[in-house]
Amino acid sequence: MKTVFITGASRGIGHATAKYFVNQGWRAITCSRDEVPEGCPVREEHQHITADLRKRENLGYAAAELNRILNGEPLHALVNNAGYSPKGPGGARLGCLDGDLGVWDDVFAINLFAAVYFSRALAKSLARGEGAIVNITSIAGHRVHPFAGSAYSTSKTALMGLTRELAADLAHLAIRVNAVCPGEINTAILSPGTEKLVERIPMKRLGSPEEVAAVIHYLCSPQSSYITGAEIPVNGGQDVY
Repeated sequence: MKTVFITGASRGIGHATAKYFVNQGWRAITCSRDEVPEGCPVREEHQHITADLRKRENLGYAAAELNRILNGEPLHALVNNAGYSPKGPGGARLGCLDGDLGVWDDVFAINLFAAVYFSRALAKSLARGEGAIVNITSIAGHRVHPFAGSAYSTSKTALMGLTRELAADLAHLAIRVNAVCPGEINTAILSPGTEKLVERIPMKRLGSPEEVAAVIHYLCSPQSSYITGAEIPVNGGQDVY
């Protein structure tokens, strides 16, 4: 049985990804600051590590717990999904001139530095499994987004840069590194007014977390064995216009 480690997995894309992998016969080990929600259909079928990834000491704790669970077995996939998109009062977008710089620290700690840490810390386990890393970027990393703030957007741009660098650095270990770039996905973090964006999407609908999870799974499967350093958009054609 193959094993995947997924961060930010208590809800949204991360939670859907854990369920998708389990349904495909994988063992999922997940990590988030929250416990696995009650009623989760795969709650008893995977193991969970509770850790707030804003705090650097918790990164080491999470990696140590994962290695304890693995007990020397290989890791076949790492999905760096944990993300933080802060808002201003009333859900307002935070630009470069808004908010405290401490917010940027938190955003980059979760969205970028956690991915750096886990990719480094788990490289040996991934090499044993000839595994894959998938980083979850965002359409906001490619353009100014009406709802996603500047810190979030900048961190996602940096995460794609990290994807490219890791792909080059880890290829000799037979580890592939790619990114999935969601557009407007129907999760709890959607902002009011998203329906106006949907009007400009050629497919005229929001994406589902399961549709993103399917692409993540593909990039961890043998079917994508010659793909590395790529960013796959999942946005219903939102880049067309």
